[in-house]
Amino acid sequence: MTMPDRGGTFDSFECAIHALAPRCAHCDCRIVGHGVEHAGRYYCCAHCAGHAGVQGIRDRA
Repeated sequence: MTMPDRGGTFDSFECAIHALAPRCAHCDCRIVGHGVEHAGRYYCCAHCAGHAGVQGIRDRA
C-alpha cells in the first residue's frame, strides 16, 4: 500500500489499518470507514467532534 507520505507492505488489511489509518483527534481511535473532518482535524464521529468543540457536524445515518 502506498500513500503520499508513507506506505508499506502488509500481510492483511487489518495490519495496514493499524499502521496507516488516521486517528480521531478526540478519542485517538483509528478511523476506519466514514469519519468527519473539520479544519484539518479528523474525528471518528460527530459525537467526538462535538466534544472537541466543533459545532454543526452531524453523522450520516
